[in-house]
Amino acid sequence: MDERQCSVGEAELEVLKVLWEHGPGTVREINARLRPRGHRWAYTTVQTMLHRLQGKGCVRSGPSEGGGAAHVFAAAVTRARFLGQRLRTLADQLCDGTASPLLLALVEGQQFTAEEIRQLRQMLDRLEKPAPANPRARQR
Repeated sequence: MDERQCSVGEAELEVLKVLWEHGPGTVREINARLRPRGHRWAYTTVQTMLHRLQGKGCVRSGPSEGGGAAHVFAAAVTRARFLGQRLRTLADQLCDGTASPLLLALVEGQQFTAEEIRQLRQMLDRLEKPAPANPRARQR
């Protein structure tokens, strides 16, 4: 995916979630995976959403492995990257670009597993460490 923001509506987000959770699929397969989530969309509706997502750079498609007429659609952006984009936009809109109030609001009052707490500590430790000096920068 290029550097532009992958801006999607709620229905398109549901399609992306299916691609993230189940991997690539044809329009028919994706539509079938949307049904247990409570979406009863027509085949053409799902096809239109996939083509719109492709135009936005969020989805890519190619021919199926069997060489049939059906195209296989896959997410072109990871959930983590999409989430990062959304959170940066939210921080810009609500917190004048500062992420810490947003982060604190997300964390406050949540219950975390021991593993999640360990991962948070590791991330904080990495953020606290000073960046290693660049020896090439000193030579100039």
